[in-house]
Amino acid sequence: MNDILILYYSQGGAVHEMAKLIARGVDSVDGVKARIRTVPKVSANCEAIEPDIPTSGAPYAELKDLEECIGLALGSPTRFGNMAAPMKYFLDGTVGQWLKGTLIDKPAAVFTSTGSMHGGNETTLLTMMLPLMHHGMVMVGLPYSEPELSSTACGGTPYGASHIGGAADDRPITEDERKLCIALGKRLARTALKLAA
Repeated sequence: MNDILILYYSQGGAVHEMAKLIARGVDSVDGVKARIRTVPKVSANCEAIEPDIPTSGAPYAELKDLEECIGLALGSPTRFGNMAAPMKYFLDGTVGQWLKGTLIDKPAAVFTSTGSMHGGNETTLLTMMLPLMHHGMVMVGLPYSEPELSSTACGGTPYGASHIGGAADDRPITEDERKLCIALGKRLARTALKLAA
């Protein structure tokens, strides 16, 4: 079985929920399965404050997860129009994989959750693509053949799945956002199988 890595960081829980929906889309495609991983928080005082194994949720990602996957979905909440520091910190540690070409020609997709409609969801998705492109990955977005992309009044962009969580991150994922997350997982999985062949 081929693994698609769903790698995310979530603080309020919305990105975690999106990761599970994307995994559902991945798992609906024969021949692939989702491998969900997260990254620990980063502390200005001491990076060793997080336990080696999370107390709940997905296990922490290891560099071998990147080597073993045939595709990657990368998710982070928006932080001033960019990915959160813990995800950037993890990606900054992948120079060895960049030197080896581990991710070259593997497909990647991105997803995010923001506090407001104009809270930087599209810039976050675009800036999350940059390190993946430096790794030589092939970007997969959402085509307008997905009807929710044209009708949504909440999250959803051609660059990747997105969610508008509200200032308190208390808005549930809408039906349109849910369908777009699942569609992104399916498209990523199908693309990964084609490229792996």
